[in-house]
Amino acid sequence: MAGTPRTLRAMNDRAALDLLLEHGPLSRTRIGKLTGLSKPTASQLLARLEASGLVLATGTSEGRPGPNAQLYEVDPTAAYAAGLDVTPERILAAVADITGRTVGSYELPTPGRRPTQPVVRQVTDALDGAVKAAGLARGDLHRLVIGTPGAFDPNTGRLRYASHLPGWHTPALLDELAAVLPMPVEYENDVNLVAVAEQRLGAARGHEDFVLLWNEGGLGAALVLGGRLHRGWTGGAGEVGFLPVPGAPLVRHVTKANSGGYQELAGSQAIPRLARELGMTDIPSGPYAEAAAALVERAVAEETVLNRLLLQTYATRLATGLASLVSVLDPELVVLSGASLTAGGDTLRDLVQDELEELAASRPRLVVGDVREHPVLRGALESALAATRDEVFDTSR
Repeated sequence: MAGTPRTLRAMNDRAALDLLLEHGPLSRTRIGKLTGLSKPTASQLLARLEASGLVLATGTSEGRPGPNAQLYEVDPTAAYAAGLDVTPERILAAVADITGRTVGSYELPTPGRRPTQPVVRQVTDALDGAVKAAGLARGDLHRLVIGTPGAFDPNTGRLRYASHLPGWHTPALLDELAAVLPMPVEYENDVNLVAVAEQRLGAARGHEDFVLLWNEGGLGAALVLGGRLHRGWTGGAGEVGFLPVPGAPLVRHVTKANSGGYQELAGSQAIPRLARELGMTDIPSGPYAEAAAALVERAVAEETVLNRLLLQTYATRLATGLASLVSVLDPELVVLSGASLTAGGDTLRDLVQDELEELAASRPRLVVGDVREHPVLRGALESALAATRDEVFDTSR
């Protein structure tokens, strides 16, 4: 499709900026080779981006014959974005510059908070803490993405599938947050954000069709089809914890109980219970997600009969629910993420893979997620940065 000179310049500008984000500092010659532009055109491009505040000169190349070449990089101060990871226990906030580097973070504990305590205040306190740590102000942020369990129903604007998150279910919440925050705000399911992080930074890079199975505080999935998240009509696509499965009692009124068959069969709370049923002792105390991860990690490290039985039974339970997912979706890849799954590493992955190949006709490849440190928050930042870059890097305007 033919384009105007301005459009073509903008396309070249964006290509160069994306290359600088991917590779780090580059010389004019290197940018020209990677983009296919002539040296004069590459020079004009860099001068244009430098004048617009998107690129800055950052030293020279060394170690090559001849004069050192000037290097350029994306100006990290060109824009900032923020992300929030919300759980019943805390709100974790972070601010990243346009290159993706985290420049400030803050954790606001929220245990025992009453539903009447305003969520808007919790959000702004957490965000302001991260903004202050970054040495910025609210107005410096271009975009905020908030990740929560459940999903905001696009038809009603209310949070669904997350009755364990007190205070977040008022129908006026989104309007109240929009009224006090000066930047565009987006809301996304937490597991969907983990999938975003894995697709852009981790095990799902280069994959257009994959399922991410998450098992930490709850059991859920994210569905990426044709390179895009599939959210469903009410935002509830991937709420597989509610899935009826063989081997677990049929749970009726699942939204009231906030649990379902697959959650009861293979969720984190099932692992300590399974260990007790097997006669294991020295079961870790504390939150069940942490106890479950510790049990799985120990089972991998210590090869005893009971530990092997624990891993095998857990793998069978996981594969039971996955079989339904892959039979319907036929994904290329399944990413296992969340503490209760990543603790098992390749050992658990191999067991689940073997079980799944016997239970489902479709046989996707299983991998363990790579993004281990605050994956929900990282996904929120990546989502916010993607939209911010589209806005800030558009030089056609």
